[in-house]
Amino acid sequence: MPQTISPSFQAKHIARSYEQTISADPSKVFDLLCPVKEAQWLEGWDYTLLHSESGLAEEGCVFLSRQEGEKDTIWIITKRDVHSREIEFVRATPESRIARLTIAVDEKAANVSKVKITYVITALCEEGNQFLEAFTEEKFTEAMKFWEKSMNYYLETGKKMEILSDV
Repeated sequence: MPQTISPSFQAKHIARSYEQTISADPSKVFDLLCPVKEAQWLEGWDYTLLHSESGLAEEGCVFLSRQEGEKDTIWIITKRDVHSREIEFVRATPESRIARLTIAVDEKAANVSKVKITYVITALCEEGNQFLEAFTEEKFTEAMKFWEKSMNYYLETGKKMEILSDV
């Protein structure tokens, strides 16, 4: 049953950006920004591809992802420009939040890419507000550094970096 939003609800809204350095040519990095290929290099990525003409990332591609304790997040690729190496996703986590994710890949040096990642997130309800309150700049940066380290590890070794448990 969908939540009813109170007339007094004040949606929180945040923007977070981070620039990664990836040790590979920009076209190779851009090619990995795909729900299917992400499963090859990012430990913990759990998705279901719902629609794609090519079977890979393309404008109009729709997929779901799972995060522990939440309903499936619904994603759609709203822009994928191979020439400018820019991709944009809109993602909605039901009864929580909606976000726009933009990623631009540029050359930083020979065989080195800079990857600018920006999330703009708006809460849809009080649960979403709570998520945004907990999604600090530090937590975002930690997640982006893990993603950066994971992609670099994959490009160097051809393998997915494993998450080591503290237990």
